Amino acid sequence: MANTSAMCTSFKQEILVATHNFTASTGNTFKIALYDSDATLGASTTAYATSEEITNTSGTAYTAGGATLTSVTPTTSGTTAFCDFAPDISWTSASFTANAALIYNSSASNKAVAAIAFGGDKTVTNGTFTIQFPTADASDAIIRIA
Repeated sequence: MANTSAMCTSFKQEILVATHNFTASTGNTFKIALYDSDATLGASTTAYATSEEITNTSGTAYTAGGATLTSVTPTTSGTTAFCDFAPDISWTSASFTANAALIYNSSASNKAVAAIAFGGDKTVTNGTFTIQFPTADASDAIIRIA
């Protein structure tokens, strides 16, 4: 099984019917969940699921469903619209192995937004696991429509 990075195809269609609202103060709630190497996240992922979601091996750092993201209101640059989440998301005092993540809209039936493959297993043992989002600009933002 393999995880791949992709904007979920269902998300692209859902944007056109106004399912997702990324506005910072009044928009939907977006979360990020972590998955193991047996998951199959990618463009065909349509919603958050608990199957192959990681478990915290010691302590209480990670809970099912992942962490809530803080949206930054979308903006544009040239002909590209983009949005970001800030600050980066971290789990402290964590012990687990993750291979991929899924950003999803918990306000809209847990619909998938984007799958992020880490390129291999990433392990943390009694430390801090951080997902650092790319620069919020037209070339690099985590969610871009060009």
